[in-house]
Amino acid sequence: MKIEILFPAFANLHGEKAAVQYLTQCLPEAEFISTELTDEPAFATEKVDMIFIGSMTESQQELCIEKLLPYKKKIEELILEGTVFLSVGNSLEVFCSSIEDGDRSIPALGIFDYTAKRDFNRRYNSLILGEMEGMKIVGFKSQFSHLYGDNKNEYLYKVVRGDGICPGSKYEGIRRNNFMGTYTLGPLLILNPDFTKYIFSLLGCENAELKFEESIRRAYMIRLKEFEDPDRKMD
Repeated sequence: MKIEILFPAFANLHGEKAAVQYLTQCLPEAEFISTELTDEPAFATEKVDMIFIGSMTESQQELCIEKLLPYKKKIEELILEGTVFLSVGNSLEVFCSSIEDGDRSIPALGIFDYTAKRDFNRRYNSLILGEMEGMKIVGFKSQFSHLYGDNKNEYLYKVVRGDGICPGSKYEGIRRNNFMGTYTLGPLLILNPDFTKYIFSLLGCENAELKFEESIRRAYMIRLKEFEDPDRKMD
């Protein structure tokens, strides 16, 4: 099994490096490929089972778009074939139609029909609680931008508390086949043991063991109880 990590030197703004390290411990027999900006993506020439990309600065988003644009058709083919993608933080915007930054409109890959709008005068920080296929998802958001578009038919999870892809939305992220993109930040896998096991099932590794499972599940239950408390503010 091959898992490709895209641009780990910079796409690790919010804990993604630790998430990747956790994956390597849970899946010791998998081959992990680190693809930097100057490298040809492994997915372009060989079969990979999962592609992971983390959050980055806004200027790095543009570098990422430029790098991946020649591979747009290949990425679309992989999504159609069911390759597992996990895109967290603002890396999700790279796969959408465009990013609006004041008077600038930055074309993105155009795989998904959504527009991101930036506001550097207002950083959005919040907790989030959601539901996905019987699982409760807990997480954090910290971003200058939001996605706009109708994702009610291809969301990653329904929001119970907090906001989805934009203020007022109750649908977080994008899910198309096994492409999963979400503003929920990089520790997503460590914070949510059931979600991580779900990823393993998509990879055909249903029996893979979660490292430190007892501690991680105990922390998850404490956080879940906190996030479900109606007196707990989410922003």
